[in-house]
Amino acid sequence: MVTLDLRHVASPAVRDLLHLVNHPDFDRAQQQIERLGGCTEPVRLTGHTATVDTTTGEVVRSYTSSDEPTGSLFTACGNRRASRCPACSRLYAADTYHLIRAGLSGGKTVPDTVRTHPRVFVTLTPPSFGPVHNRLTTPGGDTRPCRCRKFHEPGDALIGTPLNPATYDYEGAVLFNAHASALWARFTTYLRRELAAGLGMTQKAAHAVLRVSFAKVAEYQQRGLVHFHAVIRLDGPDGSSQPPPPYATAAVLTKAARAAAKRVRVTVKSDAVEERELGWGEQFDVREIASFGTDAEFTDQAVAAYVAKYATKSADASGALDRALFCRPCQGRGATLLPHGTPLRCTACDGTGQARPLPRLAVARHVRQMIRTCWELGRLPEFAHLKLWKWAHMLGFRGHFSTKSRSYSTTLGALRDVRRAWRTEQARTRADLPESDPTTTLVIGHWDYLGSGYSPGAALLSADVWRRKELQRQFAAEGGC
Repeated sequence: MVTLDLRHVASPAVRDLLHLVNHPDFDRAQQQIERLGGCTEPVRLTGHTATVDTTTGEVVRSYTSSDEPTGSLFTACGNRRASRCPACSRLYAADTYHLIRAGLSGGKTVPDTVRTHPRVFVTLTPPSFGPVHNRLTTPGGDTRPCRCRKFHEPGDALIGTPLNPATYDYEGAVLFNAHASALWARFTTYLRRELAAGLGMTQKAAHAVLRVSFAKVAEYQQRGLVHFHAVIRLDGPDGSSQPPPPYATAAVLTKAARAAAKRVRVTVKSDAVEERELGWGEQFDVREIASFGTDAEFTDQAVAAYVAKYATKSADASGALDRALFCRPCQGRGATLLPHGTPLRCTACDGTGQARPLPRLAVARHVRQMIRTCWELGRLPEFAHLKLWKWAHMLGFRGHFSTKSRSYSTTLGALRDVRRAWRTEQARTRADLPESDPTTTLVIGHWDYLGSGYSPGAALLSADVWRRKELQRQFAAEGGC
């Protein structure tokens, strides 16, 4: 065995990696890291589990986390944000793709006949809160000058920022983000009403013959405002297994969606910001979704891929932060989010417990001002229910980034259950264990949260796993075998 003098190795991560490599059970540690597929912030658990045969009382299999080289069991973090964990976000995007695709062309408990149902792709955008720098193009693709009379490059940091920050309505922008989910909920309500009116029926009669199913994702614009992309489908009263009546066409759905978007209003009352009426912007788009294999731009496959792509984005796409701002020591100053003892650092105090001023945040001036507006509005009693302090890193938006109606298609939980069952079977096969009967076996276990993240050396191994998987994907995409 070769002995290394680790005192001369400069990097702490390399020193930790060498310690890990020289561990007697390094192969097991590497196997555990490989199994996570490059997850950057795994959850560490400590505990034990045992599978007991209920007829004989025999312990068929037992497992204890203390037997692992690291002393804990690693599980994937499951974070959907690509900026936080590329590996888990890719898996989340894949699940979202299959969920959306199943609701468009069948599969995953959804019949294939669903592709004949009327379907549209809707984009709901926020209104203007002041002119911003933009990169405009003509219908022919030529670049037009911005209102500032300059031609902005695609990566220009000015794009999305106000032309005049002093007159930009930051309060309205933050309040729109905070009420975006309520606006969507009202849109779905008005959509059902407009459908009934368009068919010349009462809402009760319309509900008896058709059902509205949808799946949507939220996306941040460069100006830091949320807009929604949604797939909306008409079904029969029993859901995806039944077609709607022949007179409920895509044209009727399109007309109803346009009318519903114009009707949506949410009134906000406050002495500090006066009365405001929030609604969707004028840039509303609705297009019929064509079947796969046609020459149309919006096919079921293209829409599913498009929606899945944006399901893994978050506020960091607009230059904001991808994690919460405040920790428990900062609770009295506004929020209770991240406990100490985790790899995450409180952005407000940098882990010291002493709050630092917002101008020191490593974000653009426009984003900093939106965060500051969340901070200021969050102090007002009338906006306490919006929890703007807690969601300042999301620029006020506190809704889910991916949602669907119950009857649209399968669920993310169902997809994960299938994957979990497959992995369990693979693990049983590798361990050469007998197949257990769930009716005669009982799994007993106890697990506690120990922390999250790798040691510096294990993090290097995880990064190498992710790099190799990415190279394999690129090779496959380029036609390799």
